[in-house]
Amino acid sequence: MITLPSVVTAIIISNVLLSFLGFKNQPFFNKYQFQIGKIKAGEQIRMWSSGFLHVDFNHLFVNMLSFYFFAGYVVNSLGEMKFLALYLTSLYLGNYLSYRYHNKQNDYTAVGASGAVSGVVFSAILLYPDMKMMLLFFPFPLPGYLMAALYMVYTIYGMRKQKDNIGHTAHFGGAIAGLLATIAFVPSVIIDSGFTLIILAATLITAAIIFKQKF
Repeated sequence: MITLPSVVTAIIISNVLLSFLGFKNQPFFNKYQFQIGKIKAGEQIRMWSSGFLHVDFNHLFVNMLSFYFFAGYVVNSLGEMKFLALYLTSLYLGNYLSYRYHNKQNDYTAVGASGAVSGVVFSAILLYPDMKMMLLFFPFPLPGYLMAALYMVYTIYGMRKQKDNIGHTAHFGGAIAGLLATIAFVPSVIIDSGFTLIILAATLITAAIIFKQKF
């Protein structure tokens, strides 16, 4: 039986409980979702609370499943307190990037742990550069850095379409925070995972340039 670190368990439970409350209580969901206009008006709690809400069960399931698969690697390398710092920093920076990027769209809304999960995923790949992952319907495992690149492709697609209120923009800020926090906590990754770091950084820079062309 797999025993999850207590910080991972606490984060999953918090996301599940608050998301289900939001599913059943629309006023609660509206009060704590990320919304540019409301944040401008001073409701800063939305920068944090929106990271524990999700659009529906599928959105929640995908985020928590991704978190479940990668969180243990990061906790194993950083310890629980530094992991929590990385998670919360990624959550906030992801939402901050969304706030800056969509600043002129007062009615822009978003929810989800995507920014925080992105930070955890990119951190895990940087800490374990030899990591291999399976992609659904693909016959053999792919390098972690390639999966990260594909993840950014999905992010760009979601950001361009803007057909839901999933925080796709937060993926960028979260991924950047995850990389920077990992380097701050474990500086040796600059040498030990140099190639992977270059690939991940290049992926984020390329994705940012492509998406910036929209405006």
